[in-house]
Amino acid sequence: MAESVRVALLGCGTVGTEVVRLLHEQAHDLRARVGAPIELVGIAVRRPNRVREGVPQELITTDALGLVKRDDVDVVIEVVGGIEPARTWLVEALRSGKSVITGNKALLAEDGGSLHDAAAEGGADLYYEAAVAGAIPLLRPLRESLHGDRLTQVTGIVNGTTNFILSAMDSTGAGYSEALDEATALGYAEPDPTADVEGFDAAAKAAILASLAFHTRVRAADVYREGITEVSAADVASAKAMGCIIKLLCIASRTKDGGVSVRVHPAMIPRSHPLASVGDAFNAVFIEAEAAGQLMFYGRGAGGAPSASAVLGDLVAVARNRLTGARSSSESAYADLPVRPMGEVWTRYHVSLDVADKAGVLASVAGVFARHDVSIATVNQSGRGDDASLVIVTHAAKDADLAATVAELRSLDFVRSIASVLRVEGD
Repeated sequence: MAESVRVALLGCGTVGTEVVRLLHEQAHDLRARVGAPIELVGIAVRRPNRVREGVPQELITTDALGLVKRDDVDVVIEVVGGIEPARTWLVEALRSGKSVITGNKALLAEDGGSLHDAAAEGGADLYYEAAVAGAIPLLRPLRESLHGDRLTQVTGIVNGTTNFILSAMDSTGAGYSEALDEATALGYAEPDPTADVEGFDAAAKAAILASLAFHTRVRAADVYREGITEVSAADVASAKAMGCIIKLLCIASRTKDGGVSVRVHPAMIPRSHPLASVGDAFNAVFIEAEAAGQLMFYGRGAGGAPSASAVLGDLVAVARNRLTGARSSSESAYADLPVRPMGEVWTRYHVSLDVADKAGVLASVAGVFARHDVSIATVNQSGRGDDASLVIVTHAAKDADLAATVAELRSLDFVRSIASVLRVEGD
């Protein structure tokens, strides 16, 4: 049996505590799988006096950078989150040849390039399975198992909070506010849910997925983002009438002109689509590849135990590499494809309008769509006294053309309001 692989843990909150528990409970199995003991030599925290059940107090320190620089550390696990000081700690570790395991999606999406560069400089491993979709084995298949294939699209439900809210709205008919209150009461939503409901969390994950799928550095700023706060009970009911359900999707796809588009927004998808049945706070990612065809990865995407499971899976791989003197595959960003703006993306749309109920209005509305090269697939009209509701579903059109259509509709005196505009995906 080789000498131990020594691990430093940065952060000991929900995920970090679970990592410590699993390291202790599974020590024998981990030793057998790795070929050497896994030894936890230090834990850096912000609040050293906080009670942490099962965490050895003698390993606690507040000096994270000092712990990273210790000569007896082989692997650094980071579960603190945020950009700084996490970036400083991890760059220092990687440049000095220490392998890094992180679940820090915000850092990877904002500046993952600096971590990959530091890993290359130090000849160290960088693993981050826990950054997207918790325990679901997703990132390693993308960067290893599917590395010989050409991926065309990755579509995912990668935020459990928003999926719970939209699932509740669909099953009960509740409005957004009521569903959010339920999610908060059950612990699915944070007291400040902005990162989830406005799509920031999903956008960071979309950037990571796109980077791996298309061999291109994609940052969070490259991702088009819309949240779910404007999705109404009427939208959900309209989706049901179409045989669809509304989900917050992250979609990364190759474009016909040799670029990539990366976006996060609510969309209607047919109930026959594999992602439509993903309910509650579960995550799922649907991958389309030229040779492998269609694949779906499904499971719990968040929580202390699922995320810790992903961390330990990475730890086994990293520890084996340390013992054999090997290194994992480095970053693959050779394609360097241009990220196309949202205006160039083609998709279908569901547009709901409140208009004056008088002769010629429908023809005028259709004329606006035609002027901007947006072809109408179906129209449903219902009257309400002097007003009428129009629900229009388009054929595939360019997002910029749809935006121009909506802008002109807003300027017309017979259009009372544009109740909603939702994309229709997955046909």
